[in-house]
This record gives sequence, C-alpha cells and structure tokens, in this order.
Amino acid sequence: MIKLNTMKFGRSKKGFSLIEVLVSMALVAIAMLGLAQLFVLSIVNNSQADRMTNAVFLAQQQIEQLRTFTNDELSALNTIDELIDLNLDTTYDYRRITRVQLSGSAYEVRILVFAGEQGGVETAALIADPLAYRARADMTTLISR
Repeated sequence: MIKLNTMKFGRSKKGFSLIEVLVSMALVAIAMLGLAQLFVLSIVNNSQADRMTNAVFLAQQQIEQLRTFTNDELSALNTIDELIDLNLDTTYDYRRITRVQLSGSAYEVRILVFAGEQGGVETAALIADPLAYRARADMTTLISR
C-alpha cells in the first residue's frame, strides 16, 4: 500500500523544496535590510544628539563661568570667539562665540556654538545669521550685578 502524501514521482515530501527555501531566504534578507537601515539611522541620530549635547554643555559652561565675573570684568568683555578641540586630536570640534552687552542694569549674554567647520567664517556673519550656519546651540541670559 502506498501512502498518498509521502510518495510522488518516487520522492518523499518530508523536506522543503528549493523554491520554498529561496523564497524564505529572500524574505529574511528583506527583513534584515530593513533592520540594517534602522541601525544606520539610529547611529546617525545618536551622533547628532551627541554633538548637540556637547554644544549645549559648552554654552552652559561659558554662562556659569561668566556668572563668576565681577562687574568690571563683564564690562571689559565684548565678543569672545573660541575654537574648541574637545578630544585633543588637533581638529577643532566646535566654535563658541560669546557676546556680552550692557542692557540697562544687567549684562545680556548670548552664546552661539557652531561646528568646528565654521572656523573660517567671519564672526559677524555667524552672529547675524546663526540658522544659516547651523548653530548647534544658541543661548541668551541676563547677568545682573
């Protein structure tokens, strides 16, 4: 007696056919490509978030330092333009521009932090249009004495 589901053309049907294996491999490959794209996107987003976090930290650090200055020291300041190398690899990572202006009885402090690639741009151009030069951080505060 021959079983109907196990024999057909002299072969048993216990395994997968070549077409079934190829289709399943194609589906797995498509799923893996989608996951790889998500992985790359997450790395890019984490890198951007890291750069923005560092820029905000540099701006906050400058504000805290300026809060310790005396009235005479603050009045002597106008614009400070710094190139900053965070990881000491001789490549400037950030450019921090600090502007201090007397506004009534308080000092208005504005800190702009840009990517290091903006090192060759004029300071006045960066201050005039920080969005065009993609400022990483733009903070303004008042310091009163």
